[in-house]
Amino acid sequence: MMDSIDQTKLNEAEVEATSVEAVETNENVENVEQAEVTEVPETTENAETAAEEQEPRIPLMKTKEEVLARAQEIAAQGDGGNKPELELLKQLYYKYHRADMLAAQQAFIEAGGEAEAYQPELDPTEEAFKEAMQQIRQRRAELQAEQETLRSENLKKKQAVIEKIKLLATTPEEAGKSYDAFKELQAEWREIGPVSAEYVSELWKNYQLYVEQFYDMLKLNIQFREYDFRKNLEAKTLLCEQAERLVEEKDVVKAINRLQMLHQEWKEIGPVAKELRDEIWNRFKEASTVIRKRHQDFFEARKAQEEENLARKTALCEQIEAVETAALKTFADWDAKTQEIIGMQATWKTIGFAPQKVNNQIFERFRTACDKFFTQKAEYFKAVKEELNQNLQKKRALAEQAEALADSTEWKQTTDALIELQKQWKAIGAVPRKVSDELWKRFTGACDRFFEAKSQATAGQREEERENMEKKLNIIERLKALAAEAAETTSQAVRDLQAEWNAVGFVPIREKDKLYKQYREVVDELYKKLNLSQAERRLNSFKTTLKVSAEAGANTLSRERDRLSRAYEIMKSELQTYENNIGFLSASSKKGNSLVQEIQKKADKLKDELNLLREKIKAVEKEMRAQSEEE
Repeated sequence: MMDSIDQTKLNEAEVEATSVEAVETNENVENVEQAEVTEVPETTENAETAAEEQEPRIPLMKTKEEVLARAQEIAAQGDGGNKPELELLKQLYYKYHRADMLAAQQAFIEAGGEAEAYQPELDPTEEAFKEAMQQIRQRRAELQAEQETLRSENLKKKQAVIEKIKLLATTPEEAGKSYDAFKELQAEWREIGPVSAEYVSELWKNYQLYVEQFYDMLKLNIQFREYDFRKNLEAKTLLCEQAERLVEEKDVVKAINRLQMLHQEWKEIGPVAKELRDEIWNRFKEASTVIRKRHQDFFEARKAQEEENLARKTALCEQIEAVETAALKTFADWDAKTQEIIGMQATWKTIGFAPQKVNNQIFERFRTACDKFFTQKAEYFKAVKEELNQNLQKKRALAEQAEALADSTEWKQTTDALIELQKQWKAIGAVPRKVSDELWKRFTGACDRFFEAKSQATAGQREEERENMEKKLNIIERLKALAAEAAETTSQAVRDLQAEWNAVGFVPIREKDKLYKQYREVVDELYKKLNLSQAERRLNSFKTTLKVSAEAGANTLSRERDRLSRAYEIMKSELQTYENNIGFLSASSKKGNSLVQEIQKKADKLKDELNLLREKIKAVEKEMRAQSEEE
């Protein structure tokens, strides 16, 4: 090739033809390169940035230990990792870390601890995770500094290459001899790495400018240009084939990154024959369009999925926020609602990421709603626990009272006391389950011990009560017989039978009211036939009862007289008040006679009662004198 270039003895026609062809060729080169620059918007730096921002492809990690292991692996590799992946690792770690803390707190509370007293234990993995992330950040900073230094060096190298090409372009007499050096400079340019994005466009324009100037000065023959075009065509055809294979690549992110690299290589390859330029470019552009379309569809689909995930997560937040804890009144209610919340948390874990700009916000909203529910649950259980403990103290006190009465022989008084304790026990709420059965057995055991002893001790009493019931039934039959006779001499006989009735002891409690009702009916019938007033009946009944009291001794009669005398004085004073009121109302009141009549009725009733009391007092004194005479 250099032999053909070094031929300086070309005839004028050949030189002229070569010059024209070179000018035409260079014009085509300019047009093609401009088209190529227009169709390749992404630079090497952009490709690196895009690669940095792609979604991390990492295995599913379900525990913070797995997240820590992945962070330590990245730190050990020393390549700085991938920024989105590092962000994801941080989110996952603190998500699991938070979940473990909540679980530990819940276990502490369920074990009987107070929520305010809970102190989280130090997590050894957290310090290790922070250390690994710090190593990664430091390494990324170092790599960034190295990249900036390298880009600065690359900028200087490329500027030096441009200056050399510029020098070659300004020495047309040596252009033919410098062709190999020019191609070496082009190769050197391609081997130099990327520079800072701010210098890419201007640097490329300067490079293209002086490359074109060099070609303009070249007086290459047709064979050499065709050779150069053919080599460029082969290189660009290879790039087309590689782009077309990328169409089948399943990983669209990997495909777009590789395509950007192919476009960078395309820009660095020289022009091809004019008649093939559109064809080869269209082939490359067609494959690029398909790959970019797949890449766009992929991210649009992912964006749509993230929006759907956001909608589902928002719905879960709204469900938890709508929970009315005030309606949860029992353990069962709280447990049922807790299972629902746990189910929502499990559903949340199955949903993918929301859009990046709101992913953290929606997670904080969900976590806040869950925390609020479990805080209210803890407060409820704390209040219930306090109530259970208060109930426990009350029931223990009742059990102690029952045990203190268990060996009592005061059957009636103790029975009433234990029945009252049982009523109080029923009114008290629940106690802690672990002591409920034991405390219940303690209380019922004391009650059962008393009632078993009472049952054994009162077995004879029940037999006596049945005998008394037979006696009272006999008295009722005898009273009925008197009622059938209705003779004038029956009054004393009635009083005798009444005295006999009062002298009979207790009857079975279940038969008491029924017997007394029969007794009163037949007595009232007798009094009615004997034309006795209500006061006379009461006086006769009192005299009958008085005989029983007399048998108890003089002290009983004396106490009864004192009681009647006090009642008499009280009624007498009350009657005086009524009479005063009647006189006052009759003299000064204009309200009418209705009030006066009402008071007059009460006064008359008191007079009757006073007369009855006087008769009762006389009866008691008569009985006392009779006892005194007997003594």
